[in-house]
Amino acid sequence: MPTVRILAMPGSARRASHNRRLLRVMIAGAEQAGAEVSVFEPNDHPMPLYHGDLEETEGLPPAAARLQGLFAAHDGFLLATPEYNGFFPPLVKNTLDWLSRPLPDGSGRPGTIHVRGKPAGIASASPGALGGIRALQHTRQYLSNLGFLLAPEQIGIPHADKAFDAAGALTDERLRKAAEGVGAAVVRLAQRLQG
Repeated sequence: MPTVRILAMPGSARRASHNRRLLRVMIAGAEQAGAEVSVFEPNDHPMPLYHGDLEETEGLPPAAARLQGLFAAHDGFLLATPEYNGFFPPLVKNTLDWLSRPLPDGSGRPGTIHVRGKPAGIASASPGALGGIRALQHTRQYLSNLGFLLAPEQIGIPHADKAFDAAGALTDERLRKAAEGVGAAVVRLAQRLQG
């Protein structure tokens, strides 16, 4: 069976965000399950705010074309997203809105070629008591609309400002195993889809 390749993305631009730490735990779970994981760093691939006129006059931004290529080369997706007022942040929406556009040569229906039927796993960490679970509901619906196959496993980490140690590890073993489990679930689903 070929090695499963997973693309992981932090949903926060902040270098020291709780969700970057959470993503590392999810990645560890995916790697323990046998996957090879690559990280897409939004800070290194800035994209303009999606605008139809911009797309029409200038085409797909180079960073969006690179992201489409990365999704085409990977078998699944991991996303750790903050919660902004009960929703996922604009960074996630804008990045994935650009991803959903047709290929640079104009082929392909939006949102189908690069991600349709690929498994995705989501998680959120928040300093609040709910752990970002309100954002996960909307994130699940949005990724589903794009064509991802969402793993049923997900995790919200409450009181994230106290949940990680200085090295970025989750101190609660149950939460750590659950976060690793999201990564592993995506790998298992991708393996089943590979046949």
